[in-house]
Amino acid sequence: MKKSELAFSALLVPVDALMLVAAGLFVYELRFNNAWIVGLRPVLSLIGEPEYIRGLLIVALVGIAVFAFGGLYTITSTRTLREEIVLVSYGCATLLVLVILGLFFARQIFFSRLLILGFLVFSILFVFIGRLLVRSIQRLFFQKGIGAHRVVILGAGETADALLKEFAWHPELGYRVIDRIKTIDGKTRARLEDLHRLYVVDEVLVADPRIEAHGWQSILAFADSTQRIVKYAADVTQRRQTRREMIMVGTVPVVEFKRTRLEGWGRVIKRIFDIVVSGILIVITSPIMLIAAMMIKADSSGPVFFRHLDDGSPVERVGETGMRFRYLKFRTMLPGTHGMRYGVLSRENTRADGPLVKLERDPRVTKVGRWLRRYSLDELPELFLVFIGAMSLVGPRPHFPEEVGKYTPDQRRVLTVKPGMTGMAQISGRSDLLFDEEVRLDLYYIENWSLLMDLWIVLKTPFVVLRGKSV
Repeated sequence: MKKSELAFSALLVPVDALMLVAAGLFVYELRFNNAWIVGLRPVLSLIGEPEYIRGLLIVALVGIAVFAFGGLYTITSTRTLREEIVLVSYGCATLLVLVILGLFFARQIFFSRLLILGFLVFSILFVFIGRLLVRSIQRLFFQKGIGAHRVVILGAGETADALLKEFAWHPELGYRVIDRIKTIDGKTRARLEDLHRLYVVDEVLVADPRIEAHGWQSILAFADSTQRIVKYAADVTQRRQTRREMIMVGTVPVVEFKRTRLEGWGRVIKRIFDIVVSGILIVITSPIMLIAAMMIKADSSGPVFFRHLDDGSPVERVGETGMRFRYLKFRTMLPGTHGMRYGVLSRENTRADGPLVKLERDPRVTKVGRWLRRYSLDELPELFLVFIGAMSLVGPRPHFPEEVGKYTPDQRRVLTVKPGMTGMAQISGRSDLLFDEEVRLDLYYIENWSLLMDLWIVLKTPFVVLRGKSV
């Protein structure tokens, strides 16, 4: 544990208390002294300021206890902003429930509902801003090399290379690489001890999946004798299952490797989210879809939707577990030209990195179709596929059977879940990513799914789409 980390974690306690009090005072001012809000919702009974401030101080003290139980004061420098806002939201929501229960048992008959709702919203906002300020100062210190963890990286592969680049590009993460040891053997302990005497090593980061038993013994012996931390980085170039669950088979403990969090209730929650949001989006985007349909008909002859191949067979994409489903989107090409991508135009493929076929300045695309593709408007009819359950709002791209047939066994892991209209790959580079990078992002999503992640991706997608893409 670094003293700087302890100091910054301790600093969060008074900052959180101050922000809770500030949020309460801000909401009080809005509710009782803002003419517009008072005019909209007249005050029926005014709470005296001294009484309110005394109660607010008690709420702040209870809030610190709730945050402590919620893990908000765990000593760490690597928590992401998304993780921070989730923990703060849970903590403030729990605090609000306790406040309501306290008012109930205190037989406090009157209390402004606007005040309570406003406190929930602004307590989350204020506490998050306060924590963001503290973390920003801490990361500024890290960039100056103050309080950073001194680490030794062990390994010669791509995982170790990736870690070196990550630490070099992002000093605000709080890691400073002392040395890298490529060969791990019985002499590793002596080398680590020499480095420790010179620099005081805080952590040893092992980034070699092929390390042998004697190498581990050497590393652990160093850690035991010096009380240093040892961490293991999974190999980013090999298949790894990150979700494990311990279950009991009779009296025998067994580790089960989970494919995804989308099992059991996770699947149910995601499906409800898909139905509700896709239904809303269908209503909102229906005028856009109507205009797009009229433009397609005016621009070229042929159907509005791309539903059939050149031979009249239905268009299919590959979905969950490799099952095919009938696909639908707006037509953006001249009729009868789909098969050319695998025939006379196959030589123009710009995606030699994987099984996908992409054509630069595709001659089959109509003028309207090019505009629809640039802003992904041709994919709006996929909302209906989401609503009926063939697709999801968020997930890997739905690809043609011809493309999926060329997947490697590891790439086929993206078929674990339903394909999506948008996803990690789409908001991280759209069609410009290498296929392996796209798969890596999709696998991260599959193994780390959460409803909040889906919501974040859906909200970020319009901002990415509006920038347009090359077609």
